[in-house]
Amino acid sequence: MQILLVEDDRRISSFVVKGLEELGHQVILAESAEAAREWTNVASLDIVVLDIMLPGIDGIQFTKMLRYRKNHIPILIISALGEIDDKVEALDSGADDYLVKPFSFKELVSRIKALVRRENYKITANEGSIAIRDLKVDLDRYEVHKGDQPVDLSPKEFKLFKFLIENRNKTLSRTAILQAVWGIDFDNNTNVVDVYVSYLRGKIDDGADISLIKTVKGVGYMLKTD
Repeated sequence: MQILLVEDDRRISSFVVKGLEELGHQVILAESAEAAREWTNVASLDIVVLDIMLPGIDGIQFTKMLRYRKNHIPILIISALGEIDDKVEALDSGADDYLVKPFSFKELVSRIKALVRRENYKITANEGSIAIRDLKVDLDRYEVHKGDQPVDLSPKEFKLFKFLIENRNKTLSRTAILQAVWGIDFDNNTNVVDVYVSYLRGKIDDGADISLIKTVKGVGYMLKTD
C-alpha cells in the first residue's frame, strides 16, 4: 500500500514509518496539512493516516477540505484527544476511523487494512462496469467496447487502463503507475509508462482533440472524466 502519514511528532512518525516500511508498505511523511495537500494532488494513495493537532491547518480542517473536493480516500485519524466529542467531530467531518494515542502498532495496521479493504470492496462492487464517453468498460470480464465495437487491449494495456479508471481525476506519478502495473517500485528511467499510455490513447481516444488521458507535465498522467 501507499500510505500518507500526516504527523508532526517525529517520535511517533519515525516509529510508524519504520514499522509500516518493514511490512513492505510505502509511506509518505508530511509534517503539516499544507505539505500533505500537495501529495494528495500528485500521488496514488491508498489511505491517509492523520493527526488532528497539526501546525497551521489542523486534521479536522484538512479532512473537511478533502471531502469538499470530492476526494473519498480513506482517512484514519490518530489523536491524543480521546473524548467522545472529539471522535464524533472527526467522524462527522468525513474521517472513516479514529484511533486514540497511545496505540498498539498491530491495531494501527489492522485498522489501515480494514479501511483499505472496505474501499477496495466498494470499487469492486460499484464499478464492475463503467461508461466513459463512448467507452464501456467491464472490469470483471476485462472487456472494453467503443460504441458497439470491441477494443482489443493487451493484458498490460488493460491493467494500465483499469488503474487509471480506479484513480480517475487524480494525477498519478510515473513511479506510482510503474509500481501498480509493472511491480517496479522505483523509477529506473524506463519509458515503458509513456509507451503504453501512447498505445492506450491510440485505441481508446475517440478522435477528439482532447485525450481522455492527460499528461501532467513533470509528474505523470491523469484519466480526466469530470
